[in-house]
Amino acid sequence: MSGTGSIETIKSAYAAFGRGDVDAILAALTDGIDWAADTSSDAAPWYGVRTGKAEVAAFFEEVGKTIEIDDFTPVTYAANDDGDVFVIVRWAWRSRQTGKVAKMNLHHWWRVTGGKISYFRGAEDTPTTLAALA
Repeated sequence: MSGTGSIETIKSAYAAFGRGDVDAILAALTDGIDWAADTSSDAAPWYGVRTGKAEVAAFFEEVGKTIEIDDFTPVTYAANDDGDVFVIVRWAWRSRQTGKVAKMNLHHWWRVTGGKISYFRGAEDTPTTLAALA
């Protein structure tokens, strides 16, 4: 798949996220999806490695139970012809428990294999996340 095709696959997943359509996101994943936040912490409910669609569905459930998203805006995309897509996302949210707000840029690394998402790593400002959840 070309870099442009891989970007379109990721844009479609982000659009589904914006609609709250987790089923559409799961349909875009390979069965053995490798999904994780790049952090050494386990303090946020969405941190940790997930394998398979059921575990990714649990990731989205945990995010939804924990925070209310105020902004999720992909800012820029870059891709290569090997299926890797890199995205910077502007993200702001409020903790449902503490009411505290977090604002940051996310760095997302995706891999598209055979037209489906097979790999995801997301990096965020972990100290800001943990402070908002505490």
